Amino acid sequence: MKIWANTIVNNEDRFIWFSIMSIIDYVDKILIYDTGSQDSTIKIIEEIEKIKKNKIIIRKMGEVDASGLTELRQTMLEESDCDWIILLDGDEVWWDESIKKLVEKINWEGQDLDAIVVPTMIPVGDIYHMQEEKAGQYQILGRKGHFNLRAINKRIPNLHVDDTPYPLEGYRGKNNQLIQESKKTIFLDTPYLHVTHLERSSTRRKFDKSKYELGDKISKNFKFPAVLYQDRPFFVPSPWVKISGKSLILSKLLTPLRKIKRRIMT
Repeated sequence: MKIWANTIVNNEDRFIWFSIMSIIDYVDKILIYDTGSQDSTIKIIEEIEKIKKNKIIIRKMGEVDASGLTELRQTMLEESDCDWIILLDGDEVWWDESIKKLVEKINWEGQDLDAIVVPTMIPVGDIYHMQEEKAGQYQILGRKGHFNLRAINKRIPNLHVDDTPYPLEGYRGKNNQLIQESKKTIFLDTPYLHVTHLERSSTRRKFDKSKYELGDKISKNFKFPAVLYQDRPFFVPSPWVKISGKSLILSKLLTPLRKIKRRIMT
């Protein structure tokens, strides 16, 4: 199977190195659309290009709004010359075991599947604290929690992205059915680290999802994705940043209220 990754980025310089490097050796190409980054995102991607020659295609698309992001996903889908697509955001870092297992599943059974849903682990407050599972509201395949649709069979008849603005857009296939509702979509226990609630850029982000909350402290034997421990260029920021100051105070105050609200709404 020929496998590409699709990535749309905008001011992602804190984690884009780790995101791309965590999967680049497991896919044939990574197609990247940049929507007007003003930080070091492009510089970091170009550095990866030097190291991993012929593995990256980057397009500078300029700034877009929420509807424009949805349109770019469709354009990216059409440009991808492959059998399967892995959806990768600039704030997603994969464990080697997870991406290897996902790619093996695609290569072994990809002809009989439409898509693959995987679990996520979401740091909140800082990288050393993980958000509780009750905070995950995604419902799919009889499950509710931190999950995402992350691999799609490119050969699905009439595969397209609907015209709903980001972040509610969806991939649809035959009879306009959402891919995640297909009987050929499966769940695979191959988690990745999703740092969507951490600071992801050294400058402003157009679609910022950071929040004042402190997750559960990780155990002493917790192992992060290997790429986070590996050598990196000096201009790639360290991922090992601890919450402090005003953010720590507000997070400690607001976290109990957030947890109470979740339990009431469950």
